[in-house]
Amino acid sequence: MVIFDAMYQRDYILRMIRMMAELIAAILDRIRGRDYQQAAGMIQNAYYDFLKQDAAFFHSIPEEELTRKLLLEHHYSHGHLEILAELFYAEAELLHATGDISGCLACYGKSKLLLEFLLAESGIYSIEKEDRIIKLEQLISTISLN
Repeated sequence: MVIFDAMYQRDYILRMIRMMAELIAAILDRIRGRDYQQAAGMIQNAYYDFLKQDAAFFHSIPEEELTRKLLLEHHYSHGHLEILAELFYAEAELLHATGDISGCLACYGKSKLLLEFLLAESGIYSIEKEDRIIKLEQLISTISLN
């Protein structure tokens, strides 16, 4: 029974991650189309729909406490952290497009931190995560210089 529950939970999280990828693509399309209000609404809804908290909850947690608090105090899984990393990325893209540079950098930073944590903890090399981390480092560096 325990094996079945673990397999079911893993399958559920994988489905959530796939759904999140489709949603992130739709949000980025809205941002490229300059439909910032709809993109913002989609992001806010996604925080609650996928993680059962509003964005302000996650923004209030300092970077240095983010993974510890979410894993130990709020019982989030690594799958939840992966979803959160994607939401932070999408929100950073929106904030960058609307000119909120400090908010943008904070979201990119938290996304990068979560991806680095997930890459280190999984014990499995992921070229996708590694590429995203490099992209985030470049974005943070470029935006910080301007």
